[in-house]
Amino acid sequence: MRQILSITTGKPASDGAGVRLTRVFGGQDAERYDPFLMLDEFGSQNPDDYIAGFPPHPHRGFETITYMLEGRMRHEDHLGNVGLLESGGVQWMTAARGVIHSEMPQQEQGTMRGFQIWLNLPARDKLGAPGYRDFHPDEIPAAERADGVSARVIAGHLQAEGFDLAGAVERAGTQPQLFDLHLPAGTRLSPRLPDGHRVLLYVYEGSLQLAGAEAPVVASRLVRLSDEGELTLVSAEGVRVLLLAGRPLGEPIVQYGPFVMNSREQIEQALRDYRDGTFAAVDAPRA
Repeated sequence: MRQILSITTGKPASDGAGVRLTRVFGGQDAERYDPFLMLDEFGSQNPDDYIAGFPPHPHRGFETITYMLEGRMRHEDHLGNVGLLESGGVQWMTAARGVIHSEMPQQEQGTMRGFQIWLNLPARDKLGAPGYRDFHPDEIPAAERADGVSARVIAGHLQAEGFDLAGAVERAGTQPQLFDLHLPAGTRLSPRLPDGHRVLLYVYEGSLQLAGAEAPVVASRLVRLSDEGELTLVSAEGVRVLLLAGRPLGEPIVQYGPFVMNSREQIEQALRDYRDGTFAAVDAPRA
């Protein structure tokens, strides 16, 4: 069985123009989560917590995945892409050599809830062409077993008892697998994951039982697992869990705010490009 390496709790944070969120991980000890760089959870019924949104800002060197559970968010970028992200939808943006974009709420009341994940790019792809794709909720492959266990496969391929489901996105470099799994009370699931891949579990509702854990893993906890072995998820009372897995790149990670490169010199070049206007001057095809 995969061994539990750590169980941690995210920290309150704010980003953009003051959006309140929970930083599940990110910024420090990035190598522990390689190829993932960050996981943020946002969720509030108070418009003051999200209404200011994320005005125009740059990214370089990685990919962002935004998964909406509830709410509506509008994306615009300097390449001319415009998209509306709705409940159950996914936005997958490859910043690569550079994107300047905004993400602004399209509601003045109600719940805004979801996740944003930063996924690193291999060194060879960091200065490649940027891209963007919106996935409507109906475009995310999903299935449900007779016992009520259900899965939505944003990326990768879910293989488990009762499931053989290819996701919406495949990436050769990091081979990400991103599953939203719902296990009703009294059920279990054993997703088959490649040895050597980093595996993270984020419980966002209910509680999860894992081999080696002294007690159930409750909501708002992140579990980091060993890179080899089998995995069985068990729920006595019901759980919703986000599973992230991917092939570690094993490359240097140097981050400065919204730029993630392999060296300090590359970060300094990104800052120069942004200051002198050449960052956004690069034209590139859409995803």
